[in-house]
Amino acid sequence: MKKILLLSDTHGFIDNQILKFVKQADEVWHAGDIGNLKVTDAIKALKPLRAVFGNIDDKDIRTEFPLDNKFTVEDVSVWITHIGGYPYKYKPRIYEEITKNPPKIFISGHSHILKVQFDKKLNLLHLNPGAAGKHGFHKIRTMLRFQVDKGDIKNMEIIELEKRS
Repeated sequence: MKKILLLSDTHGFIDNQILKFVKQADEVWHAGDIGNLKVTDAIKALKPLRAVFGNIDDKDIRTEFPLDNKFTVEDVSVWITHIGGYPYKYKPRIYEEITKNPPKIFISGHSHILKVQFDKKLNLLHLNPGAAGKHGFHKIRTMLRFQVDKGDIKNMEIIELEKRS
């Protein structure tokens, strides 16, 4: 069993509120728009990190992290990308591949809108953790945490960090 913290769209921002939850996780997954490597360095100093670059990320981040991160943990297949769309409205590049070989969890960021949605057609769970950073239109900074255990996804929690001023 692994405890996962999922975040996205930090846009160069990390604080003790985020790091408190990082410390409680076994792994941290970041769905892009990292902002700068100080964010990922702070996370990696505490826990293992799996991440992708987003549309605002510079060449240093794009050198360190891929566009897509596909892996399996605890018998759960995962695909993380920054701009992927969502069930029934996947981006064309995603749709072509996801319909042939859907993961158990598909994760995207970009929208700054937290979403947990089951795709009945593809039998997968779509997750978007919203935005943990302070840049953007979102009113509340959010993340997700959950557990993966022997093929199961359980104990999904929404983390609301604070209202933005």
